[in-house]
Amino acid sequence: MADEKKKATKKQGTAKAAADKAAAKKGAAKKDAAAKKSSAKKTAKKATKKSTSKKATRAGGKAAGQEGKGGQGGGASARRGKRAAEQARVGIMVRASSRYVRVAPRKARLIADQVRGLHIEKARALLRFSPRSAAMDIHKLIESAASNAENNHDLVADEMRIAEITVDEGPTLRRFRPRAMGRATPINKRTSHIAVALSPEQDGN
Repeated sequence: MADEKKKATKKQGTAKAAADKAAAKKGAAKKDAAAKKSSAKKTAKKATKKSTSKKATRAGGKAAGQEGKGGQGGGASARRGKRAAEQARVGIMVRASSRYVRVAPRKARLIADQVRGLHIEKARALLRFSPRSAAMDIHKLIESAASNAENNHDLVADEMRIAEITVDEGPTLRRFRPRAMGRATPINKRTSHIAVALSPEQDGN
């Protein structure tokens, strides 16, 4: 009987120890879960703070960009106003242009410099009796600008003045000429872009 009692007490002690171990394990697991939850909450708070700060910086950058764009728009409007004021001060400018004219820019500029600033009747007379071939192309262009002034702006063509005339270089046509001993020499056929602007003749001029 004593042995059976000893065995029963041993069994009870082992059961209590196992129950204590299980309770300790459960408590440790609960503590770990609580720690994990708290760390997850902290990380979520940090992430939300970072996202809010990023959104704030983006909003500030967008506002700065819009201010910069507004400043650029203000500068463009100021430039347009200056151009309009300058055009109002100078007067109406009737323009005509001719591109890819088969004449060298150097030769065309010789005629353009003679005609610039003249009354249209004087320019016509000078171009009509000029021996240079570029005079014919510039004469045609001036007549085109005069017809634009009559048809588009209701101005009198005979009362216009050549305010601006520019000659820019166009593309060059490259050709070659055969020479002796199998050689070839280049030929550059130059072109010009000519632009004319007429303005009404003022009474003081």
